[in-house]
Amino acid sequence: MKLLSVNCGSSTLKFRMYEMPEEKVIVKGAFDRIGISGSNFSLKFNDQKIEEEVELKDHNDAVKILLEQLIKYHIVESLEEIEAVGHRVVHGGSKYSSSVLITDEVIAEIESLSSLAPLHNPAALKGIDAFKENIPSAQMVACFDTAFHQTMKEEDYLYSVPYEWYQKDMIRKYGFHGMSHKFITEKMNEMLSKKANLIICHIGSGASISAIQEGCCIDTSMGFTPNAGIMMGTRSGDIDYSMISYLMKKEGYTLEEIENKLNKESGLQGIIGMSDLRDIDTAFENGEEKAILGVSMYTNRIVEYIAKYFVKLGGIVDAICFTAGVGENDDIIRAEVVKKLRPLGILLDEEKNKETLVRKGKEGIITKEDSSIPVYVLATDEELMIARDTYSIIK
Repeated sequence: MKLLSVNCGSSTLKFRMYEMPEEKVIVKGAFDRIGISGSNFSLKFNDQKIEEEVELKDHNDAVKILLEQLIKYHIVESLEEIEAVGHRVVHGGSKYSSSVLITDEVIAEIESLSSLAPLHNPAALKGIDAFKENIPSAQMVACFDTAFHQTMKEEDYLYSVPYEWYQKDMIRKYGFHGMSHKFITEKMNEMLSKKANLIICHIGSGASISAIQEGCCIDTSMGFTPNAGIMMGTRSGDIDYSMISYLMKKEGYTLEEIENKLNKESGLQGIIGMSDLRDIDTAFENGEEKAILGVSMYTNRIVEYIAKYFVKLGGIVDAICFTAGVGENDDIIRAEVVKKLRPLGILLDEEKNKETLVRKGKEGIITKEDSSIPVYVLATDEELMIARDTYSIIK
Protein backbone atom coordinates (compact mmCIF):
# COMPACT_ATOMS: atom_id res chain seq x y z
CA MET A 1 0.00 0.00 0.00
CA LYS A 2 1.39 3.41 -1.01
CA LEU A 3 0.69 6.39 1.20
CA LEU A 4 1.95 9.94 1.59
CA SER A 5 3.08 11.51 4.86
CA VAL A 6 2.63 15.28 4.50
CA ASN A 7 3.65 18.30 6.55
CA CYS A 8 2.38 21.65 5.24
CA GLY A 9 3.67 24.98 6.50
CA SER A 10 2.46 28.41 5.50
CA SER A 11 4.89 28.47 2.54
CA THR A 12 6.19 24.87 2.47
CA LEU A 13 5.08 21.32 1.76
CA LYS A 14 7.30 18.47 2.89
CA PHE A 15 6.44 14.86 2.12
CA ARG A 16 7.49 11.25 2.05
CA MET A 17 5.84 8.39 0.20
CA TYR A 18 5.97 5.00 1.91
CA GLU A 19 5.26 1.45 0.90
CA MET A 20 3.35 0.07 3.87
CA PRO A 21 3.47 -1.99 6.00
CA GLU A 22 7.12 -2.47 4.96
CA GLU A 23 7.79 1.20 5.91
CA LYS A 24 9.98 1.59 2.84
CA VAL A 25 10.54 5.19 1.72
CA ILE A 26 9.85 5.35 -2.01
CA VAL A 27 10.37 9.08 -2.53
CA LYS A 28 10.71 12.18 -0.38
CA GLY A 29 10.95 15.87 -1.06
CA ALA A 30 9.91 19.41 -0.34
CA PHE A 31 8.26 22.40 -1.96
CA ASP A 32 9.57 25.72 -0.67
CA ARG A 33 8.62 29.39 -0.90
CA ILE A 34 5.02 28.62 -1.89
CA GLY A 35 3.31 31.91 -2.77
CA ILE A 36 6.70 33.71 -2.71
CA SER A 37 9.12 34.56 -5.51
CA GLY A 38 11.84 31.96 -6.06
CA SER A 39 9.60 28.99 -5.26
CA ASN A 40 11.12 25.58 -5.95
CA PHE A 41 10.90 21.87 -5.26
CA SER A 42 13.22 18.92 -4.73
CA LEU A 43 12.60 15.18 -5.00
CA LYS A 44 14.83 12.29 -3.94
CA PHE A 45 14.20 8.70 -5.07
CA ASN A 46 16.48 5.76 -5.78
CA ASP A 47 19.82 7.47 -6.51
CA GLN A 48 18.25 10.49 -8.17
CA LYS A 49 17.75 14.02 -6.94
CA ILE A 50 15.52 16.40 -8.91
CA GLU A 51 15.58 20.14 -8.18
CA GLU A 52 13.64 22.78 -10.09
CA GLU A 53 12.50 26.35 -9.72
CA VAL A 54 8.80 26.63 -10.54
CA GLU A 55 6.03 29.11 -9.89
CA LEU A 56 3.95 27.95 -6.93
CA LYS A 57 1.06 30.33 -6.37
CA ASP A 58 -0.45 28.17 -3.65
CA HIS A 59 -0.43 24.69 -2.09
CA ASN A 60 -2.69 23.38 -4.84
CA ASP A 61 0.03 24.18 -7.40
CA ALA A 62 2.56 22.33 -5.24
CA VAL A 63 0.36 19.23 -4.97
CA LYS A 64 -0.38 19.20 -8.72
CA ILE A 65 3.32 19.39 -9.57
CA LEU A 66 4.17 16.75 -6.98
CA LEU A 67 1.68 14.31 -8.47
CA GLU A 68 2.82 15.12 -12.01
CA GLN A 69 6.40 14.31 -11.00
CA LEU A 70 5.35 11.00 -9.44
CA ILE A 71 3.76 10.00 -12.74
CA LYS A 72 6.58 11.45 -14.89
CA TYR A 73 9.28 9.41 -13.16
CA HIS A 74 7.09 6.28 -12.93
CA ILE A 75 7.14 6.33 -9.15
CA VAL A 76 3.46 5.55 -9.57
CA GLU A 77 1.71 4.66 -12.81
CA SER A 78 -1.65 5.93 -11.59
CA LEU A 79 -2.66 8.28 -8.79
CA GLU A 80 -5.09 5.63 -7.60
CA GLU A 81 -2.06 3.70 -6.34
CA ILE A 82 -1.85 6.32 -3.56
CA GLU A 83 -4.45 4.98 -1.16
CA ALA A 84 -4.00 7.41 1.71
CA VAL A 85 -2.49 10.73 2.77
CA GLY A 86 -1.55 11.43 6.39
CA HIS A 87 -1.44 15.12 7.28
CA ARG A 88 0.45 16.62 10.21
CA VAL A 89 -1.92 19.02 11.98
CA VAL A 90 -0.30 21.02 14.76
CA HIS A 91 -3.35 21.66 16.93
CA GLY A 92 -6.17 19.28 17.77
CA GLY A 93 -7.23 21.06 20.95
CA SER A 94 -8.76 18.95 23.71
CA LYS A 95 -10.95 16.96 21.35
CA TYR A 96 -8.43 14.74 19.58
CA SER A 97 -6.30 12.29 21.54
CA SER A 98 -5.37 10.24 18.47
CA SER A 99 -5.14 10.51 14.71
CA VAL A 100 -8.47 10.39 12.87
CA LEU A 101 -9.95 9.87 9.43
CA ILE A 102 -10.69 13.29 7.96
CA THR A 103 -14.37 14.09 7.52
CA ASP A 104 -16.19 17.39 6.99
CA GLU A 105 -16.68 17.55 10.75
CA VAL A 106 -12.95 17.10 11.38
CA ILE A 107 -12.12 19.83 8.86
CA ALA A 108 -14.54 22.16 10.64
CA GLU A 109 -12.91 21.35 13.99
CA ILE A 110 -9.40 22.01 12.64
CA GLU A 111 -10.60 25.33 11.27
CA SER A 112 -12.25 26.26 14.57
CA LEU A 113 -8.92 25.64 16.34
CA SER A 114 -6.97 27.89 13.99
CA SER A 115 -6.98 30.69 16.57
CA LEU A 116 -4.77 28.43 18.72
CA ALA A 117 -2.31 27.77 15.87
CA PRO A 118 -2.78 30.61 13.37
CA LEU A 119 0.41 29.85 11.44
CA HIS A 120 -0.06 26.10 11.24
CA ASN A 121 -3.68 24.87 11.16
CA PRO A 122 -4.68 27.02 8.15
CA ALA A 123 -1.62 25.69 6.28
CA ALA A 124 -2.62 22.10 7.09
CA LEU A 125 -6.12 22.79 5.80
CA LYS A 126 -4.69 24.10 2.53
CA GLY A 127 -2.78 20.86 2.14
CA ILE A 128 -5.82 18.73 2.97
CA ASP A 129 -7.96 20.61 0.44
CA ALA A 130 -5.31 20.33 -2.27
CA PHE A 131 -4.85 16.58 -1.87
CA LYS A 132 -8.60 15.97 -1.65
CA GLU A 133 -9.06 17.81 -4.93
CA ASN A 134 -6.17 16.13 -6.73
CA ILE A 135 -6.43 12.57 -5.36
CA PRO A 136 -10.15 12.15 -4.63
CA SER A 137 -9.75 8.36 -4.38
CA ALA A 138 -7.29 8.57 -1.45
CA GLN A 139 -8.41 8.56 2.16
CA MET A 140 -7.16 11.43 4.32
CA VAL A 141 -6.00 11.16 7.93
CA ALA A 142 -5.25 14.00 10.37
CA CYS A 143 -2.32 13.34 12.74
CA PHE A 144 -2.33 15.90 15.55
CA ASP A 145 0.85 17.12 17.19
CA THR A 146 -1.07 17.73 20.42
CA ALA A 147 -2.84 14.36 20.54
CA PHE A 148 -0.21 12.30 22.37
CA HIS A 149 -0.26 14.68 25.33
CA GLN A 150 -4.02 14.48 25.91
CA THR A 151 -3.51 11.74 28.52
CA MET A 152 -2.40 14.44 30.98
CA LYS A 153 -4.66 14.90 34.00
CA GLU A 154 -6.64 18.09 34.51
CA GLU A 155 -4.48 19.00 37.50
CA ASP A 156 -1.44 18.91 35.21
CA TYR A 157 -2.76 20.67 32.11
CA LEU A 158 -4.66 23.50 33.81
CA TYR A 159 -3.04 26.84 34.60
CA SER A 160 -3.75 28.58 37.90
CA VAL A 161 -5.82 31.26 36.20
CA PRO A 162 -9.61 31.86 36.29
CA TYR A 163 -11.25 28.54 35.47
CA GLU A 164 -13.61 30.29 33.05
CA TRP A 165 -10.63 31.02 30.79
CA TYR A 166 -10.35 27.28 30.29
CA GLN A 167 -14.10 26.83 29.84
CA LYS A 168 -14.64 29.76 27.47
CA ASP A 169 -11.29 30.37 25.82
CA MET A 170 -9.60 26.93 25.84
CA ILE A 171 -6.67 28.19 27.94
CA ARG A 172 -4.70 25.14 29.08
CA LYS A 173 -1.47 23.26 28.46
CA TYR A 174 -1.62 21.29 25.21
CA GLY A 175 1.97 20.27 24.50
CA PHE A 176 3.55 19.84 21.08
CA HIS A 177 6.07 17.62 19.22
CA GLY A 178 3.57 14.85 19.97
CA MET A 179 4.39 12.71 16.93
CA SER A 180 8.05 12.64 17.99
CA HIS A 181 7.32 11.85 21.65
CA LYS A 182 4.93 9.11 20.54
CA PHE A 183 7.50 7.62 18.15
CA ILE A 184 10.20 7.47 20.83
CA THR A 185 7.76 6.04 23.38
CA GLU A 186 6.73 3.23 21.05
CA LYS A 187 10.37 2.59 20.12
CA MET A 188 11.39 2.30 23.77
CA ASN A 189 8.36 0.15 24.65
CA GLU A 190 9.46 -2.28 21.96
CA MET A 191 13.13 -2.18 23.01
CA LEU A 192 12.34 -2.75 26.69
CA SER A 193 9.41 -5.13 26.06
CA LYS A 194 7.20 -3.14 28.43
CA LYS A 195 5.16 0.03 28.71
CA ALA A 196 8.02 2.13 29.92
CA ASN A 197 8.49 5.07 32.29
CA LEU A 198 10.52 7.60 30.31
CA ILE A 199 11.75 11.16 30.26
CA ILE A 200 11.99 12.16 26.60
CA CYS A 201 14.08 15.18 25.63
CA HIS A 202 13.18 16.33 22.11
CA ILE A 203 15.95 18.89 21.74
CA GLY A 204 16.14 20.75 18.45
CA SER A 205 15.77 24.41 17.54
CA GLY A 206 12.39 24.03 19.21
CA ALA A 207 12.55 21.77 22.24
CA SER A 208 10.23 19.94 24.62
CA ILE A 209 10.53 17.39 27.39
CA SER A 210 7.86 14.86 28.35
CA ALA A 211 7.24 12.55 31.28
CA ILE A 212 5.91 9.16 30.16
CA GLN A 213 4.35 6.75 32.67
CA GLU A 214 3.63 3.22 31.46
CA GLY A 215 3.63 4.43 27.86
CA CYS A 216 1.35 7.45 28.40
CA CYS A 217 2.25 11.12 28.66
CA ILE A 218 1.58 12.57 32.12
CA ASP A 219 3.28 15.94 31.61
CA THR A 220 5.19 17.93 29.00
CA SER A 221 7.14 21.18 29.00
CA MET A 222 5.46 23.06 26.16
CA GLY A 223 2.16 24.60 27.12
CA PHE A 224 -0.61 26.68 25.59
CA THR A 225 1.88 27.49 22.85
CA PRO A 226 5.26 26.04 21.82
CA ASN A 227 6.98 29.03 23.45
CA ALA A 228 6.59 27.56 26.94
CA GLY A 229 9.01 25.24 28.70
CA ILE A 230 12.76 25.15 28.31
CA MET A 231 15.00 27.73 26.67
CA MET A 232 15.26 27.05 22.92
CA GLY A 233 17.10 28.26 19.84
CA THR A 234 15.14 31.50 19.45
CA ARG A 235 12.24 31.03 21.91
CA SER A 236 12.41 32.22 25.49
CA GLY A 237 10.72 29.30 27.21
CA ASP A 238 9.15 29.99 30.62
CA ILE A 239 9.23 33.63 31.72
CA ASP A 240 7.58 35.95 34.25
CA TYR A 241 4.66 37.41 32.27
CA SER A 242 4.93 40.76 34.11
CA MET A 243 8.01 41.71 32.08
CA ILE A 244 5.73 42.13 29.06
CA SER A 245 3.66 45.00 30.46
CA TYR A 246 6.79 46.44 32.09
CA LEU A 247 8.64 46.64 28.75
CA MET A 248 5.58 47.94 26.93
CA LYS A 249 5.35 50.83 29.38
CA LYS A 250 9.08 51.48 29.74
CA GLU A 251 10.30 51.00 26.15
CA GLY A 252 7.09 51.57 24.21
CA TYR A 253 7.07 48.13 22.61
CA THR A 254 3.83 46.93 21.05
CA LEU A 255 2.49 43.51 22.02
CA GLU A 256 3.35 42.24 18.53
CA GLU A 257 6.96 43.41 18.92
CA ILE A 258 7.30 41.65 22.26
CA GLU A 259 5.80 38.44 20.89
CA ASN A 260 8.25 38.55 17.99
CA LYS A 261 11.20 39.04 20.35
CA LEU A 262 10.10 36.21 22.64
CA ASN A 263 9.64 33.81 19.70
CA LYS A 264 12.42 34.81 17.30
CA GLU A 265 15.02 36.83 19.21
CA SER A 266 15.23 35.09 22.58
CA GLY A 267 16.60 31.78 23.86
CA LEU A 268 20.16 31.04 22.75
CA GLN A 269 19.87 33.73 20.09
CA GLY A 270 19.02 36.32 22.70
CA ILE A 271 21.84 35.42 25.09
CA ILE A 272 24.67 34.44 22.73
CA GLY A 273 23.67 36.16 19.50
CA MET A 274 23.43 32.87 17.60
CA SER A 275 21.07 29.90 17.64
CA ASP A 276 22.85 27.21 15.59
CA LEU A 277 24.31 24.77 18.11
CA ARG A 278 27.21 23.92 15.81
CA ASP A 279 28.40 27.52 15.98
CA ILE A 280 27.62 27.72 19.68
CA ASP A 281 29.60 24.53 20.42
CA THR A 282 32.64 25.98 18.67
CA ALA A 283 32.37 29.21 20.64
CA PHE A 284 31.83 27.23 23.87
CA GLU A 285 34.94 25.11 23.29
CA ASN A 286 36.89 28.29 22.51
CA GLY A 287 35.92 29.64 25.92
CA GLU A 288 33.80 32.54 24.68
CA GLU A 289 32.04 34.10 27.66
CA LYS A 290 28.58 34.51 26.14
CA ALA A 291 28.63 30.95 24.78
CA ILE A 292 29.57 29.55 28.20
CA LEU A 293 26.75 31.56 29.79
CA GLY A 294 24.19 30.50 27.17
CA VAL A 295 25.10 26.80 27.29
CA SER A 296 24.97 26.86 31.09
CA MET A 297 21.49 28.45 31.05
CA TYR A 298 20.29 26.09 28.31
CA THR A 299 21.45 22.89 29.98
CA ASN A 300 20.26 24.07 33.40
CA ARG A 301 16.72 24.44 32.05
CA ILE A 302 16.81 20.96 30.55
CA VAL A 303 18.11 19.48 33.82
CA GLU A 304 15.41 21.27 35.84
CA TYR A 305 12.66 19.63 33.80
CA ILE A 306 14.32 16.21 33.94
CA ALA A 307 14.60 16.48 37.74
CA LYS A 308 10.99 17.64 38.02
CA TYR A 309 9.76 14.70 35.93
CA PHE A 310 11.97 12.26 37.83
CA VAL A 311 10.04 13.22 40.97
CA LYS A 312 6.71 13.14 39.12
CA LEU A 313 7.44 9.58 38.02
CA GLY A 314 8.12 8.63 41.65
CA GLY A 315 11.80 8.05 40.93
CA ILE A 316 10.90 5.05 38.74
CA VAL A 317 12.42 5.89 35.37
CA ASP A 318 13.40 3.19 32.88
CA ALA A 319 15.31 5.57 30.62
CA ILE A 320 16.04 9.16 29.70
CA CYS A 321 15.99 9.65 25.92
CA PHE A 322 17.64 12.35 23.82
CA THR A 323 16.24 12.88 20.33
CA ALA A 324 15.79 15.50 17.55
CA GLY A 325 18.65 17.43 15.94
CA VAL A 326 20.56 18.54 19.03
CA GLY A 327 19.65 15.54 21.16
CA GLU A 328 20.72 13.12 18.44
CA ASN A 329 23.97 14.77 17.38
CA ASP A 330 25.32 17.27 19.92
CA ASP A 331 27.60 15.38 22.30
CA ILE A 332 28.67 18.63 24.02
CA ILE A 333 25.17 19.63 25.11
CA ARG A 334 24.33 16.05 26.11
CA ALA A 335 27.49 15.82 28.20
CA GLU A 336 26.76 19.09 30.01
CA VAL A 337 23.21 17.91 30.81
CA VAL A 338 24.16 14.41 31.99
CA LYS A 339 27.02 15.68 34.16
CA LYS A 340 24.54 17.91 35.99
CA LEU A 341 22.34 14.85 36.64
CA ARG A 342 25.06 13.13 38.67
CA PRO A 343 23.21 13.82 41.99
CA LEU A 344 20.55 11.38 40.69
CA GLY A 345 23.24 8.71 40.20
CA ILE A 346 23.30 9.17 36.42
CA LEU A 347 26.85 8.62 35.14
CA LEU A 348 28.07 9.71 31.71
CA ASP A 349 30.32 7.48 29.63
CA GLU A 350 32.25 10.18 27.78
CA GLU A 351 33.60 7.88 25.08
CA LYS A 352 30.17 6.43 24.25
CA ASN A 353 28.68 9.92 24.23
CA LYS A 354 31.23 11.20 21.72
CA GLU A 355 30.78 8.29 19.33
CA THR A 356 26.97 8.12 19.53
CA LEU A 357 25.84 10.40 16.69
CA VAL A 358 22.67 9.66 14.75
CA ARG A 359 23.97 11.49 11.67
CA LYS A 360 26.68 8.82 11.54
CA GLY A 361 24.15 6.02 11.99
CA LYS A 362 24.91 5.39 15.66
CA GLU A 363 22.22 5.21 18.35
CA GLY A 364 22.57 3.77 21.84
CA ILE A 365 23.25 4.25 25.54
CA ILE A 366 25.69 7.00 26.58
CA THR A 367 25.87 6.24 30.32
CA LYS A 368 28.00 3.82 32.30
CA GLU A 369 26.73 0.38 33.24
CA ASP A 370 26.39 1.36 36.90
CA SER A 371 24.39 4.50 36.09
CA SER A 372 21.13 4.63 38.06
CA ILE A 373 19.20 5.40 34.86
CA PRO A 374 20.40 4.64 31.32
CA VAL A 375 20.44 7.60 28.95
CA TYR A 376 19.65 6.75 25.33
CA VAL A 377 20.29 8.65 22.12
CA LEU A 378 17.62 7.73 19.56
CA ALA A 379 16.61 8.91 16.10
CA THR A 380 13.07 10.20 15.94
CA ASP A 381 10.92 9.99 12.80
CA GLU A 382 7.75 12.07 12.82
CA GLU A 383 7.00 11.34 9.16
CA LEU A 384 7.10 7.59 9.80
CA MET A 385 4.86 8.03 12.85
CA ILE A 386 2.34 9.82 10.63
CA ALA A 387 2.58 6.98 8.11
CA ARG A 388 2.06 4.34 10.80
CA ASP A 389 -0.97 6.11 12.24
CA THR A 390 -2.42 6.62 8.78
CA TYR A 391 -1.91 2.99 7.79
CA SER A 392 -3.40 1.78 11.06
CA ILE A 393 -6.55 3.87 10.58
CA ILE A 394 -7.01 2.99 6.89
CA LYS A 395 -6.57 -0.73 7.60
